[in-house]
Amino acid sequence: MTRLHLMVLAVGASMALMMTGARAADSFPSRSITLVVPSQPGGSIDFLARLLSEPLSKSLGVPVVIDNKAGASGNIGNALVARARPDGYTLLFAYNGFLVANPHLFKTAATDPVNDLTPISMVSRAPQVLVASKQVPANTVQELISYARQHPGELNYASSGNGSVPHLAGELFKKLAGVDIVHIPYKGAGGAVVDLISNQVNIYLTSPAGVMGQIKAGQIKALAVTGKNRLATIPDVPTAQEAGLENFELDSWFALYAPANTPEALRERLSVEVGKVLQDPEIQKRALAAGMALEHSSPQELGAYTKTQLVYWGEVIRDAGLTAQ
Repeated sequence: MTRLHLMVLAVGASMALMMTGARAADSFPSRSITLVVPSQPGGSIDFLARLLSEPLSKSLGVPVVIDNKAGASGNIGNALVARARPDGYTLLFAYNGFLVANPHLFKTAATDPVNDLTPISMVSRAPQVLVASKQVPANTVQELISYARQHPGELNYASSGNGSVPHLAGELFKKLAGVDIVHIPYKGAGGAVVDLISNQVNIYLTSPAGVMGQIKAGQIKALAVTGKNRLATIPDVPTAQEAGLENFELDSWFALYAPANTPEALRERLSVEVGKVLQDPEIQKRALAAGMALEHSSPQELGAYTKTQLVYWGEVIRDAGLTAQ
């Protein structure tokens, strides 16, 4: 077979794949879509997934069903989607801590976000808020740091799992503040918040959506936010910079992914539909009330961002000397 024949066959195969993907997009979706959330019900990840799922169901004309798959610091949910058929009917509502931190923390269990998954769209990002139990004898960041220094190893902080942004934020807080506090990992945000209210854990750094109701109800104390600006929903709470903790800026982001090899036409269709939902004024209002900023992207933009974030969090984890079993 000549080189020309091989080129013709290759072009023909490529065109066939494109036509197949286009036909799939035209008939998609014809049944319910499963949106895997790699955490327990409750908390920021679950809140945003549910905020997205109902209007997305209406937009697509089929049910978008939430499936909470908590455990192993998000590795269970991530792996479930990575192994699913690449047909657009099983999607991952990803959280940056579990997605781009896990490959640097776990030697074998983590899903490769670049090779095992494929991007659809960014959904939201938010700073962290530093909250404390009402029983902690501190009402400001500086009072918390002073107490922790006077009582090394006595205070603890919750996270939604090893490698989660709250875990990394807690370790960064320890380093910048020069304090010794103990890490208590949970399988998700829900249990951490319950135990924070009862003072089973003392401190928690998390996305605002998971704790805004408890802050407003006076069940826990908000000491600082890790963004550049204060949150409109809790305007009296200072930024970490304002509170005297310099260089403590980080955020969480949440995005939609599909299994690797999902046809581009399906991913583009889903991204467009997600973009429509995120432009809904009522959805934006509900997200803003929870301290979350909605953000849409193309699959290509999210793919490039995923790669840069994978490198960034790898550096943060190596600098902090973090590992996970």
